[in-house]
Parts: sequence; C-alpha cells; structure tokens
Amino acid sequence: MASDRLYFRQLLSGLDLAEDDRVAQQMVNFVYLIGDRETGEAVAIDPAYDIGAIVAACEADGMRLVGALATHYHPDHVGGSLGGYEVEGIRELLDRTSVPIHVQADEAEWVGLATGVGTDELVTHDSGDEVMVGEIPITLIHTPGHTPGSQCFLVDGRLVAGDTLFLDGCGRTDLPGGDPEQMYLSLTQRLGQVPDDVVLFPGHLYSEKPSATMAETRSRNVVFRPDTQEQWMMMFG
Repeated sequence: MASDRLYFRQLLSGLDLAEDDRVAQQMVNFVYLIGDRETGEAVAIDPAYDIGAIVAACEADGMRLVGALATHYHPDHVGGSLGGYEVEGIRELLDRTSVPIHVQADEAEWVGLATGVGTDELVTHDSGDEVMVGEIPITLIHTPGHTPGSQCFLVDGRLVAGDTLFLDGCGRTDLPGGDPEQMYLSLTQRLGQVPDDVVLFPGHLYSEKPSATMAETRSRNVVFRPDTQEQWMMMFG
C-alpha cells in the first residue's frame, strides 16, 4: 500500500523554517515534502524562504531531495521578488543541486519571469500527468483561476492545493493572470472529481487548522455556497 511507504511532511514558514524571517511569519506559507520511504527519495512542493532548512528537514528524516513541484509562480511559493523583498526559492535550490522542477505548462513562462530560472530548466506538464517519486505517484490537476497555470497535487488521499483552495476561501483572482470564471470551474468541476474523504492541505495557514477533509471544506467554505456560476461571480468575481 502507498500509505505504508508514503513520506508526507507539512512545514510552516516562519515556524518550521525561516523562523526569524518576518515576511515568512506574515505570509505563513506551507512547504510540503513528499516521498517514498523505501527508496528514500522525496520532492518539495513550493520550496521557498529557506532552501537550506527545507533540505535539512528532508535529510533529517532520512530522505534525499530529488525534485520540486510548483503550484504556481508567485514568489512566496517559488522565490523571487516579493514587493522588493527577495525570497529564496527554486533558483537557490538549483544552485545547490540539479533536480527537475515540475510546473504546469501554462505557468512555465510566469515561473521563469518570477525566479530567473530558464524555461529549459523546468519540466512542463499537462493536467492528469503523474510525477513519480520512487514508487509514489503524484497526480497533477490543472486548476487555473488564481494564476493561469495553477495546479494541485493529489497523492494517496491528500490534496496539496496551493492557493487554489484554502479551508476558508480560495486564492485571489485580481492579481496578474487571475480569472474568476476559471476559478469557479476549477473549484466546482476540476476539483469536483476529488472525493470527500480526501484531506485538503492548503498553501497557507489561513485558518485555525492546517488541513481538513474535502467534505468538511465543501460544507463550511463560503466559496461553495453559490448554486450557479452567475451567483458565484456576483459574490466573488
């Protein structure tokens, strides 16, 4: 069973890494480590703020970082300039070691512009693709709305959703590349295929709890209350 060998760790910026970084403390980003305990291989989702601490946390668990996946291009998730503040990210990871950086195809140009990483250094994907870490499959789900190439990752009953979906609310659609109509479709159709018993792990700690089932999220989160796209656009568009 995948659950027996799955390595899954949730790290909170400003606490578990970059603990003295005021920006990290304010942004409360989550970084995720996912791997195969039998092979010792792991990937990082949205590595930012403190690459050294992320690698060290992985190695302290007896794992070896062999790649990274990006939910979207914003600097608090992949590094770059955040309002004039330089955030560590995939550029610094590649400076340490040559590993694949997996992004959604529509996001590659944006990731390159944000981080300075060449698009030839990125591995692009379509929705439904799988990234294997050891023998653990991670399914990529394209969920545009917050950005054109936002994507979520489904692995063994867990959904790592970046800024597409939080326990309370969803990602903003008024930033460059945002699209409220696409966000509605992502929440109700693209993520509509995700079962209720899957546990949601968001990109930020914007609620009291760090995770919740999709059933609980769908029942409590205001973004699921409108019955139609027209109602949703009136409330959130």
